[in-house]
Amino acid sequence: MASDQKEIVIIGGGIIGCTSAYFLTRHPTYDPSKHKITLLEASKIAGGASGKAGGLLALWAYPSNIVPLSYRLHAQLAKEHDGESRWGYRRIHCGQLAAKGRPNEKKDTLEGKPSNGESVSLNKRDGKALGKVTAAGLPKDLNWFAPESVRSYYEMGDPDTTAQVHPYQFTTAMAELAAQKGVNVILGSVTSIDTTNGSGVKSVTYEDKATKTSHTIPATDVIVSAGPWTQRVYPPAPISGMRAHSVTITPSKPISAYAIFTEISLPPDFGNKDTFLKSKRVHQKTVTPEIYARPNNEAYACGEGDHLVPLPKTTEDVETDLARCQDIIDYVSSVSDELRDGEVTVRQACYLPNVEAVSGGPLIGPTGVMGLLLAAGHTCWGIQNGPGTGKLISEFVFDGKAKSASIGSLDPRKVL
Repeated sequence: MASDQKEIVIIGGGIIGCTSAYFLTRHPTYDPSKHKITLLEASKIAGGASGKAGGLLALWAYPSNIVPLSYRLHAQLAKEHDGESRWGYRRIHCGQLAAKGRPNEKKDTLEGKPSNGESVSLNKRDGKALGKVTAAGLPKDLNWFAPESVRSYYEMGDPDTTAQVHPYQFTTAMAELAAQKGVNVILGSVTSIDTTNGSGVKSVTYEDKATKTSHTIPATDVIVSAGPWTQRVYPPAPISGMRAHSVTITPSKPISAYAIFTEISLPPDFGNKDTFLKSKRVHQKTVTPEIYARPNNEAYACGEGDHLVPLPKTTEDVETDLARCQDIIDYVSSVSDELRDGEVTVRQACYLPNVEAVSGGPLIGPTGVMGLLLAAGHTCWGIQNGPGTGKLISEFVFDGKAKSASIGSLDPRKVL
């Protein structure tokens, strides 16, 4: 019953766990005198993909049964909590850009900062070059790509259908707002979930990060939302992890608010003159980095995923391949002077959670074990679909069913 005492334990301090905590405390039934909520995170809040993702929000994302709900909730959260200044919420344009990469004559960027010496643009925006940009369909304010590189552009989304947040700022804000309403955030690694032989959840045992001591807390409801680590906590879950690298760059001058999916054709000898790790460099003929302009003159860029390194123990143990980060830097530099001549501020890697099932994901809802809910497998749309997932999880816990969206296709019991 809704009036009963509840001991709710959320496992995972990424976007799904934090939005679940937030919306549980905003549910009309929530009563802190009757409902205790604990959020367990192994390393740190937003330590994984939830802090290192691009933060793109789109009505054209997937799955379509939760995207509209979540997109709307993003706007509501930003309005209620000043998301524009707190986590960089803003409406943007999004497009697909085809371009021809230039030979990479950029200095070694191992230390992030440009080397000393003059840097002269190879693509001055003269009338002829600007004519090519116009012919390619590039918007006038999307002026941070080398005109002679651009081949074509088409818009995928506009400010009515596309927005963005800074994922780390958004996720940590959700955790902070949940804590203000009574959620107890604990840093500790879950070692077991007691389900009393599968009949229902009873407790969760974890090892405290700081003291390394073991603690067991009672539980009436457990939400497993550990991203790519979900299977480590709940073995039946068909969730795997894929590593993804990204970088952030301070452009040499401000860039307009666009998220760009690129398709860059590289010259045959691309990278041969690089001074950084050149012996390890092998490039495809066509590469597809994504570039998101962020507020405060920051650009985020990410590359293709890989499965070369198995999922480590925690987010703190993720191995960053500097050569892969350098690839991203070189690719975006080949089509943009502003990025080429900017300062690289972050090189990082994370793991994205994928559902290993024909039905795809994410998986949101009951597992078949009483009180045990699953919310994982959001792939690259975790930030976009976090609020919607959190809202639905709060309904499963307090109402016994999803009310805000029809998500039968995402039922974990179909694949467990």
